[in-house]
Amino acid sequence: MSRHRYAQVDVFTAVPLRGNALAVVFDAEGLDGERMQALARWTNLSETTFLLPPADPAADYRLRIFTPNGELPFAGHPTLGSCHAWLEAGGRPRTEEIVQECGVGLVRIRRTGEGAGPGRLAFAAPPLQRSGPADAAVRAQVARALGVAPEALQAVEWVDNGPGWLAALLPSAEAVLALEPDFAAMRPLKLGVVGPYPAGAECDFEVRAFVPTLGVPEDPVTGSAHTALAALWSERLGRDELVGLQASARTGVVRTRVVGDRVLLTGHAVTTVEGTLAC
Repeated sequence: MSRHRYAQVDVFTAVPLRGNALAVVFDAEGLDGERMQALARWTNLSETTFLLPPADPAADYRLRIFTPNGELPFAGHPTLGSCHAWLEAGGRPRTEEIVQECGVGLVRIRRTGEGAGPGRLAFAAPPLQRSGPADAAVRAQVARALGVAPEALQAVEWVDNGPGWLAALLPSAEAVLALEPDFAAMRPLKLGVVGPYPAGAECDFEVRAFVPTLGVPEDPVTGSAHTALAALWSERLGRDELVGLQASARTGVVRTRVVGDRVLLTGHAVTTVEGTLAC
């Protein structure tokens, strides 16, 4: 049995018990992938991360990201939350940027708040690995899984920046919030659903993220999904800076800015649990 520092962080919120909870295990080099997966199933959160020494000399730390059912090469809320925990525990980046090594390579994170603490963090999401409209069969599966008429789907497009997201656009935020999905019909898709708020609202769009294949029927607040959806939605709104809300499970606000073919994501995090994990 080994003992590790452990933290639980709420991401995309500055208020404890909101946003999306993340488990962070420090100094995890003594744990193999099987043990990490067992711990991710035990925490039963959408993601559990493991901080490791970097293999790339340009990185400050290496991160492995697990859902209850598998490992991810990249995810947004684990990136912000793990960086927050690393900084709060005394991590010192080599430069002004914090450089995270993960399955998609190096992710560069910046502190945007004032003071010496973690503050608000921002990073550029990896570029899309797959894009373009889904075929007719997938589009029909999405309609069945969401329980909506096919004509209600304004677009169904691949927006995969690592986790494998497929985006479905509905006419309104209200329509997104009203969904009662059929998760069995959805498998194996990882589906981000987005709909606009009326002009003048505090947020531009509502997002819900469904990943039943990974043991997370609905992820509370999903950074990778927001960045994947932002570029698609930016074209329709004609704006580069967007505010997304994910309110169906635990309210979280995600701010994105589209710069060329990349999407910058900004969010807060707050630590709610600190302790020692024996495993």
